[in-house]
Amino acid sequence: MESIPGRLSDAWMFGNTRTPVSVVFENLEAGLTVEELMEEVDVTREQIAGVLEFVAHSLEAAIPPSYSNASVTARARSL
Repeated sequence: MESIPGRLSDAWMFGNTRTPVSVVFENLEAGLTVEELMEEVDVTREQIAGVLEFVAHSLEAAIPPSYSNASVTARARSL
């Protein structure tokens, strides 16, 4: 993932593409499966898992101690 100033409003993008990372969340929220998303957007399972893992780690400080952060990361890796 990368964010290049001035490129698509500084949005996070999949490396060497013009595909914003936000399409992962938008399409999963809309009900697409990971397999459908991979076909629709031409991203790999590893790229999707990487995005989800990145977000899980970024939110680590915001997750209450009673919620297992390991389970979030495990779910991202199980894609």
